[in-house]
Amino acid sequence: MTFKMGAARAAGLAIAATLLAGTALAATPGYRPVDADNTLVIDTNKGRVIVEMYPELAPQHVERMKTLTRQGFYNGLKFHRVIEGFMAQTGDPKGTGEGNSELPNVPAEFIIRRDATLDIVPLTTERGVLTGYVKALPVQSQVNDLMAITKDSKVETWGLYCAGTLGMARAGDVNSANSQFFLMRSYTDALERKYTAFGMTLVGLDVVRKLKLGEPPVDPDVMTKVQILADMPEAVRPKVEVMDTRSSEFAAVVEAKRKASPAGLTGCDVPVPVKVN
Repeated sequence: MTFKMGAARAAGLAIAATLLAGTALAATPGYRPVDADNTLVIDTNKGRVIVEMYPELAPQHVERMKTLTRQGFYNGLKFHRVIEGFMAQTGDPKGTGEGNSELPNVPAEFIIRRDATLDIVPLTTERGVLTGYVKALPVQSQVNDLMAITKDSKVETWGLYCAGTLGMARAGDVNSANSQFFLMRSYTDALERKYTAFGMTLVGLDVVRKLKLGEPPVDPDVMTKVQILADMPEAVRPKVEVMDTRSSEFAAVVEAKRKASPAGLTGCDVPVPVKVN
């Protein structure tokens, strides 16, 4: 009898723990948990930066970042090129802008051809160009109506280089991306469709903007450790939620911004809210 009572009590505790865990993991209304397997946690000497990546837009670039991160390749590397009003670049083991990993280069993914299964949350449509979001990354695309007349039933789509966008650096050859990447400090449209945009800084844009300036900076700031969020032990893993751009809550954020912007909205005018616990 004592054994049966103990087993029942243990079962009850297990159920309670499961319920509590479910409560802890439940997203705030209007928010979604970040994709932990595709999220970078970049610890620097200036603070932490958390970047969600989007394989829907650039699967080979996301896979390269994950591979190098899991190898520990990025740990200790310098921000060797940081330009005011532009971006912060890193990922070079030489720290000069001329180094790469030993892996083969990654082909360009500047523009993808999207079918109707990859939905874009619309912000504006003008002259046949749809501006909106893939998750938290602002993008532009040809309008869906064109799918009816293209041979592959797809349209062109590309990421916008807003503040916080993650892009892959390259040399003159468009297919020369390897290990170097950059985080945008400010919006720069000149990079669009010329460099692969595949992620968004959800936490730590202020850290990116505090990095020492220079090409290279004197005594550059460094990435002390880079991890995939899903690989971090549960006890120290940050709980990050980002507002779901498909939600009514985000629609309300957009509408409030639209009312406050009589000249109209651009793709970078409505950053997606984030919560960290």
